[in-house]
Amino acid sequence: MGNISVKCIVNIITISAMDINDVDLNLLRVFHAVFEERNITRAGERIGLSQPATSYALSRLRALFDDPLFVRASDGMLPTPTAERLALPLGRAMVSIQEVLNHDKVFDARTSTRKFRLSMSDIGVQVFLPRLCEALQHAAPNVRLSVEQVDASVVEERLRLGQLDFAIGNLPTLKGMTNHIVMFRETYACMTRKRPGLPARVLSREQFLAMSHIAVTSTDSSHLVIEETLSGGGLQRRLAISVPHFTIVPEILERTDWVATLPRGVAQILNASGKFAIYPLPIEAPEAESTIHWHQAFDADEGIRWFRQFVASVVEALSRGNWKTGSTARAPRPRSKTQRA
Repeated sequence: MGNISVKCIVNIITISAMDINDVDLNLLRVFHAVFEERNITRAGERIGLSQPATSYALSRLRALFDDPLFVRASDGMLPTPTAERLALPLGRAMVSIQEVLNHDKVFDARTSTRKFRLSMSDIGVQVFLPRLCEALQHAAPNVRLSVEQVDASVVEERLRLGQLDFAIGNLPTLKGMTNHIVMFRETYACMTRKRPGLPARVLSREQFLAMSHIAVTSTDSSHLVIEETLSGGGLQRRLAISVPHFTIVPEILERTDWVATLPRGVAQILNASGKFAIYPLPIEAPEAESTIHWHQAFDADEGIRWFRQFVASVVEALSRGNWKTGSTARAPRPRSKTQRA
């Protein structure tokens, strides 16, 4: 590993007035962990070091680069400008090393303790993540997940650097830059609280536009598209409220006569109580397309391959409508060709 590490780092970063043979390459693991975790204790746990050992390694890094690198703040250890400049090349070095070490490693889901890092929108977390976890505990009981909502503008970079393993959702801007599988497509629907006077099956365009609407200004690019569609084309919606996330929408709908526009499958899951009426969207709109993205640099990683197939199998079980509590999902056979834009 030493020779591989030196080669990767020499090719990517130049450290002036420093002999690479005198550098403890384990310090770079510490830098990478602290930069991502923004917390010394969590960084140490991630790489198997105690908090004192991690602090000592950080002090050596500070001496090595003659810079504080990270400073304490109310929201964690914040990187200095020097640390920000170092993060990208060192991240690439870590990815290169890991790729070499994992090139022929067999992944066994039944015994693996690997942690997969996902980016999902709030609606994905609310609707899909619980079902994914339910299936995961049966198929891979020791596998761990770390989930966050990453802005679409930086997702590709974080996938490329290995800071994320997957991005799940409708992310059309990533299609030309990542490998991906289209998991499903679905139409949009509108949902409102059940009450007297509503039509039985179809909401007319006039009725839809006359209602007060909830607009979701989520960073999820798929919903931005539908909101732009509803806002354009001369449609005069009466917006009652704009909210940043989907999670609050059902509670608002329960207490008002307002209407929300969202993917049909999501509406059906949120309507498990039967309190809402769901109608086809009475205007033309693009379909919602859900994809799972990963970077091509990790295409041969057995764990990456297993997990993306596992996610697709869970989605398939949900789309067939045969999901039951306690059921397990099996990963489909590997596809001969990855779907690409």
